[in-house]
Amino acid sequence: MLNVNHRTYKLPTHPTVVVCVDGCEPDYLGQAVATGHMPWLKAALAAGTGLIADCVVPSFTNPNNLSIVTGVPPSVHGICGNYLFDTESGTEVMMNDPKWLRAPTLLAALADAGMAVAVITAKDKLRKLLGHQMKGICFSSEKADQVTLEENGITDVLALVGKPVPSVYSADLSEFVFAAGVKLMQTRRPDVMYLSTTDYIQHKHAPGTDGANAFYRMMDGYLAQLEAMGCVIALTADHGMNAKVAMDGTPDVIYLQDWFDAWLGAAQARVILPITDPYVVHHGALGSFATVYLPTAVDVSAAVQRLQGVRGIEQVLTRAGAAERFELPPDRIGDLVVVSERSTVMGTSASKHDLSGLDAPLRSHGGVSEQRVPLIVNRKLPGLALNRRFRNFDAFDLALNHAQ
Repeated sequence: MLNVNHRTYKLPTHPTVVVCVDGCEPDYLGQAVATGHMPWLKAALAAGTGLIADCVVPSFTNPNNLSIVTGVPPSVHGICGNYLFDTESGTEVMMNDPKWLRAPTLLAALADAGMAVAVITAKDKLRKLLGHQMKGICFSSEKADQVTLEENGITDVLALVGKPVPSVYSADLSEFVFAAGVKLMQTRRPDVMYLSTTDYIQHKHAPGTDGANAFYRMMDGYLAQLEAMGCVIALTADHGMNAKVAMDGTPDVIYLQDWFDAWLGAAQARVILPITDPYVVHHGALGSFATVYLPTAVDVSAAVQRLQGVRGIEQVLTRAGAAERFELPPDRIGDLVVVSERSTVMGTSASKHDLSGLDAPLRSHGGVSEQRVPLIVNRKLPGLALNRRFRNFDAFDLALNHAQ
């Protein structure tokens, strides 16, 4: 038994694969299964367990992947976005460095307990966080041609997988994750494997469309191969995805920095968009969650009331309120946390967002409207009460403690 972050886990008796499908609104699976594109999943839902769970808010990649591998919310592990304002240095930074992580991962603990552990992620931005202090295999599709035994625990991944390095803006980036996972299970048979994809397809294709169904059909085929090798599989998502467009089809955006500049004067408030990462072509760094640092002279409650009246804003919370409501570390969020409605996103200033790369109606995430995600295990879970609130970070608990 392992105790990690005050949760107890059994060691696996079968090879166990936890999959985080980036941006997987549950309707993607429902549409693909209903139209015959995911025969493995249809059988797995009949023979196993299909639940709907809540991800953590902000519904972004880094906070949720780290919640899944630590088993706890951001208030414990510290990763509250892809991007934050570092008040100590006075700079805005990416949260890719393990120095931001405040809790150990279950992956590292499993490896320390003698389990063979493998982690494959699509984008390299997650690799160091997921693999922090973990002995085992850990690499990304994005930089699969740069792996070393010392850094990644493996060499010559391209030869193993039989595929070239994929474009970061493609479905191939995620397919490489699955293909590599299958090859590792065939050749190394790790005790525990964590696979994390990218949401490029989900940002561009709605559930039930040809592009989405092709992606989920591909994924289904690889999952079927893993199950055929005897794997316990737990599948969840880091967040959902929704269309963020006005009735005329254009992006429905509230530019918060412009709004505050008009109210308080230029650069008096600082708006941070935690969705920000190096890969913005498909979403323009527009998401449904923002945090705001206010000048000391501004009455926070007055700002809450004023901003709450803006069309498209769903919730405005103070630092303390947001930390409690969304289980966030209060020292890493602003004076305000702002959440926009289902069809609306927020930016900083209109001049700072390049939307020229959007070749499809904008789809994005970040808010409460993208909190519902699938949580599926290819085994029945006897004795488990299924009527409670599940979180995506219960995936390892279900896979290790109930599905073996």
